[in-house]
Amino acid sequence: MIFNLNKKQATWIAIIVAVGLVLSGLILLGGGSQDEHGENDGHGHASVKKDEKRAAGKSEVTSDATQTQEKEVDNVKLNAEQIKTSGIKIEVADTAFIRTSMTLPGEIRFNEDRTAHIVPRVSGVVLQVTADLGQQVRKGQVLAVMASTAVSEQRSELSAAQKRLKLAQLTYAREKMLWQEKVSAEQDFLQAQQALQESEIAARNAAQKLIAIGADAGSGRELNRYEIRAPFDGMVVEKHISLGESLKEDTPIFTLSDLGTVWAEIAVPASNLPHIRVGESVVVKADAFASSASGKVAYVGSLLGAQTRTATARVTLTNPQGIWRPGLFVTIDIMTGENQVPVAVSKNAIHKLENRDVVFVRTPDGFRAQAVQLGRSDGKRIEVLQGMQLGQEYAAEGSFVVRSELGKASVEHTH
Repeated sequence: MIFNLNKKQATWIAIIVAVGLVLSGLILLGGGSQDEHGENDGHGHASVKKDEKRAAGKSEVTSDATQTQEKEVDNVKLNAEQIKTSGIKIEVADTAFIRTSMTLPGEIRFNEDRTAHIVPRVSGVVLQVTADLGQQVRKGQVLAVMASTAVSEQRSELSAAQKRLKLAQLTYAREKMLWQEKVSAEQDFLQAQQALQESEIAARNAAQKLIAIGADAGSGRELNRYEIRAPFDGMVVEKHISLGESLKEDTPIFTLSDLGTVWAEIAVPASNLPHIRVGESVVVKADAFASSASGKVAYVGSLLGAQTRTATARVTLTNPQGIWRPGLFVTIDIMTGENQVPVAVSKNAIHKLENRDVVFVRTPDGFRAQAVQLGRSDGKRIEVLQGMQLGQEYAAEGSFVVRSELGKASVEHTH
């Protein structure tokens, strides 16, 4: 089929074709440019990559903002006047001597050197009990009275020995006079002298038997009366005697202890024995209440317990007010050495912040929470291994005020 076109129609067709070619070329060029820049892979992935870039950009912005907030939260703005008014004491990180120590468990026990387990020493029947459990008694005070045939026999023996001694003294004096006047023979004098010496020995022996059981010579008709007396000042901590009871000579009836001094016994594991020596300073602290006392190690055992595998160390404590009661569990801090550390701060300056140990260091406009790594401590000063430099100022006493202000700032940023 042949179309006859006039000149005007042919011109319009040519224009339309040219425009179509130009548009096609632009489309092709645009697609290639997107492929080169990774914006479009021909499968509709361009929007995904754009979203990833936007997300990455937002993450970077968020991270920067978070770091900025953290820096702001770790800082507390306080001027000099506010610091003075709040009672915050500024100190300088410096070198210090740190006394190292170890903490071990212990228990208060009777001072066995001042504890007596009293027995009658003779058999008999209890006539009177004058001491009660928990009573404070004085040396020589009567604790109980017994009737004892053994004591009666020994007093009788002493009395007979003393009478024989008097007779022997008279005989010796008479024989000596007769011998000197040449009336009797020397042999009679020597026999009287020997009899006197034997009587003296017998009398002293009878007296010593009574002294050995704590009895005196007695008086009147009560030869069987036997008084049990306190050997020293102390407290009756155990009592096993009652009126009318028949006792043997070795029956424990009283335990008397002088609680003016007590022992703090320490259970020392074998691994710690090289660090504990006689004379080392210790601090004994009660577990049940707030009380402490200073002392020195007086004894370190040489043997390990078969069951506990620990040795026993001992500290003697003065106990004038009686607060250290036997049976009380205690904690003993033993000083084991002294070392100089390059950087140390007051223990009051250490705070816990988000599981970090921090010190509030001085800044031009206030304080900053500085994370630190800590070392040894003696209860007053603490070593700083990392995080602070020598000569750096920090908040010591009253630093809890800075911690409180930091908490307020954290809450404000949260909201």
